[in-house]
Amino acid sequence: MKAALRNAFQRGFLPLAILASVATFALARATGGDLALAAVAPSAVTLLLALLAERVMPYRAQWTRSLGDTGTDLASALLLFALVDPLLKWLAPMAVGVELFPLQWPFALQVALATLLAEFGHYWSHRLHHARPALWWLHALHHGSARLYALNNFRIHPLNYALNYLLGIVPLFAIGAPQDVVLAYLALTLPVLMTQHANLPLRSGWLNYVFSTNEVHRWHHSARSGEGDSNFGRALVLWDQVFGTFRYQAQGNDPARVGLYGGSRYPARASFGGQLFSMFTPGCCR
Repeated sequence: MKAALRNAFQRGFLPLAILASVATFALARATGGDLALAAVAPSAVTLLLALLAERVMPYRAQWTRSLGDTGTDLASALLLFALVDPLLKWLAPMAVGVELFPLQWPFALQVALATLLAEFGHYWSHRLHHARPALWWLHALHHGSARLYALNNFRIHPLNYALNYLLGIVPLFAIGAPQDVVLAYLALTLPVLMTQHANLPLRSGWLNYVFSTNEVHRWHHSARSGEGDSNFGRALVLWDQVFGTFRYQAQGNDPARVGLYGGSRYPARASFGGQLFSMFTPGCCR
């Protein structure tokens, strides 16, 4: 019975989380509910469940132990939720430029288009953060932990987060995408992000070829550049499939080590503040 429950959790957690989030949003939209709350609340529950499940059935037991990185993750999450994300969400709708978005399309098709466009922008922002030294120095904060667990998702430099938002979400508002369409995109993808770094032995099957699941995303955090320069998609791996950066294998799907690439000069052991401002110190970014 215990083995059956474990198997059901491994295979069902992510698809059920996505389904619950999309269904909650659809219900709120049909009944005039709070769409912003409906887009976020199910994923907050997903994150909480993932954090709890990590203590019971971790993918790697050693990743349950702090390596001095928990404080950085919590400080980054606090800054993100208290200041950076609210500010960007307040500013983004002001970017309306030209009405190019096909408002006459059925809502589901509008959401599909918004998803493709947002993921395209996020993909290239992420890929450029790996290709350009100055941008990599920003992004290295996210890769600085030598383990993966759910809170790693919020370990990100504010400027890195803002650039991702600028290339991923702002263009949707700039071409006239309605707010409910953007929120529907978030309802679809946030459950993936909440589990993307989770230290859980999920087995998401065919979803690994659609979404950037934790099974897929582990390769992105590999300490080997040949492995880590892959799977740049935010929540989907469609553009990785198109541009040849997708990496996943049904068997042996496990990088030997995660963290910064060998020889990196990034001060991953510094305080959160030290890492934030390290790009302004002499000799950085090489």
